[in-house]
Amino acid sequence: MAPFLFHSEFESYIQSEKRFSDHTLTAYQKDLTQFFDFTGINKASELREVTSKVIRGWMVDLVNSGYTNKSVNRKLSSLRTYFRYLKKIGEVEINPTTGLTGPKIEKRLPQFAKETELSKDTLIDTLSIRDALMVEILYQTGIRLQELIDLTTTSVFDNKIKVRGKRNKERIIPISKELVDQIAIYRKECKENGFTSTSLILTDKGNKLYPKFVYRKINAYLGKATELQKCSPHVLRHTFATHMLNNGAGIETIKALLGHANLSATQVYTHNSFAQLNNIYSSAHPRGHKTV
Repeated sequence: MAPFLFHSEFESYIQSEKRFSDHTLTAYQKDLTQFFDFTGINKASELREVTSKVIRGWMVDLVNSGYTNKSVNRKLSSLRTYFRYLKKIGEVEINPTTGLTGPKIEKRLPQFAKETELSKDTLIDTLSIRDALMVEILYQTGIRLQELIDLTTTSVFDNKIKVRGKRNKERIIPISKELVDQIAIYRKECKENGFTSTSLILTDKGNKLYPKFVYRKINAYLGKATELQKCSPHVLRHTFATHMLNNGAGIETIKALLGHANLSATQVYTHNSFAQLNNIYSSAHPRGHKTV
């Protein structure tokens, strides 16, 4: 890809202003390269010639090449952000992605761990102080992987954690006194090891966390503690939301804690909650297990 098509200013825009992760940045680079290869664009002036029809043709080609509807939608999202930026800086007059919709995606229920699978005893017995802390923070707060990585020593105060999420939005999440104490014990250990980084949780060498490191640790733990097929850090976010809902939290509260912009993103968890209620009804009501 020519330098001007994915220049440092755009990288800065999606990292600093949009607060996208390094992983997302890499995905954007791949998606845009794929689009430019399809269209044959290699000059900045040719960006103004891109129309919605051209983009639809690219989407059809992606589907015909075997990409899932979810992948096509993600690539369209990359292109939408890119042209929105180009319009913002005056590189193009019209955003050709405006009004475009991607193929429909069949909604899948998020996977989550059972409450019994995330017992404190299991955490303490099988993990180091640092790894247990990562699991506990993700499970107690529902924050995203990148949000965990970006936590600093000043993020924790008065039994709360301040999180900076997508679109640079801040939110405050309450945490237990026990978790505050757990963080204090870990930070004391960091000091004793001579670590000076201001990041809240560190690697074995005292450096800031990075996505692969966290994923590897969480995947290994969930793989042993649960029967889930998918064992990524995001599973703990799903688990947080599902357990909150199953134990009586309101959907608006969960939306605020997760940092969702729209309620529709949070409502997926109501399906899991209904399944839980259905099981309770079937086992508890005298006629619940009978077919009418």
